[in-house]
This record gives sequence, structure tokens and C-alpha cells, in this order.
Amino acid sequence: MTAWPEPFSADHDLVQLRPLDMSHHDGLVDAVRDGELYRLWYTSVPTPERMRTEIERRLGLQKTGSMLPLTVFDGAGRIVGMTTYMNIDAANRRVEIGSTWTARSAQRTGLNTAAKLLLLTHAFEKLDCIAVEFRTHFLNMQSRRAIERLGARLDGILRAHSVMPNGTIRDTAVYSITAPEWPAVKANLTWQLEKPRG
Repeated sequence: MTAWPEPFSADHDLVQLRPLDMSHHDGLVDAVRDGELYRLWYTSVPTPERMRTEIERRLGLQKTGSMLPLTVFDGAGRIVGMTTYMNIDAANRRVEIGSTWTARSAQRTGLNTAAKLLLLTHAFEKLDCIAVEFRTHFLNMQSRRAIERLGARLDGILRAHSVMPNGTIRDTAVYSITAPEWPAVKANLTWQLEKPRG
């Protein structure tokens, strides 16, 4: 039986997505040190010392069919982060885009918008998904605003959803984009990437 979804690569002028591989380890360590994102309490970003374990964890979940991990490169080919399709539901053709982090220097550059355009295009136009989901900590306002800028709609809040590494309880904001909404979302993302950046 063929895995769904299968590993893939995708390219845009601003970003390249490649299947995660252990050979990306050193570049991912450099990227995660850029801005020390692992110090943020409301998200789970691997520390440099835990990067190998995180790559192994994601590749292990890929083998079980519950995750498709990708390495994010900038347009010049420098590794700047990780992203995934996760909580894969092949029977209902649904995926969540998550477990994403991006080096500080690559934030607010259009790279994230371009990466999401590639991921969403693949999900809706290649995988024929009926919906794509996004989840984030209720208090992670930067992430929530970024998800909303994509055109995703808030489905609701899962209260007391999970325990964070620091012991606090996470309320999870759940967003989604559905297949009928995709053409308008795609047009808006394309426009965002084409408009002059001020």
C-alpha cells in the first residue's frame, strides 16, 4: 500500500521544501540558533542539542504514516527551518500543517507565505484534501495572526488540550481551510507574494 501523502519537493523563488533527512542536521542546528526560538515557552522548538532526536522522531512518525516532515530552505538554498503534514487522515483526506518553525532571519520575508502556498497547493491540488488544519497555542499571537493572514478560519478552542514541556496547560486554537475556500485563499496568497513589500 502506498503511503499517503508520499514525500515530495516543491519550489518557489523564496523557498524550497525538501523531504527531511538526517543530512540536514547541521543546517537545522544553525537555523534553530538563529533567534533561539527554543526559548519560547508557548511553542515546542527543538534545542540544538535535541535536533538529532527531533529528526529521528519526525522520521519515525513518517514511517507510521502519521507525519510527512519537510526541511525548509530559503531561495538561496540555506536551511531555515522545518514543517510537516501531521495528524494525517488518509480516509478523510485531511492533513494538518504544523510542527513548523523558521529561523528569525527568515521571518517576515515572505518565505512563510510562500511555503504555506506550496503546502496548501500540494494538499488541495495533488492530494485532493477536503480540508487542511492548523493548530497553535491560544497565547501564541504571532502564530495565530500568521495563520489568519493565510485565510484560515478559527474552528474553535480546545481548552486544557495538552501539557507543555514547562508544565503549563495549553489551550489550542484550531483553524482550517476547506476545499471550497481554497481558490480564494490561493488568489490572496499569490497576491500577497506579488505585491511590493514595504
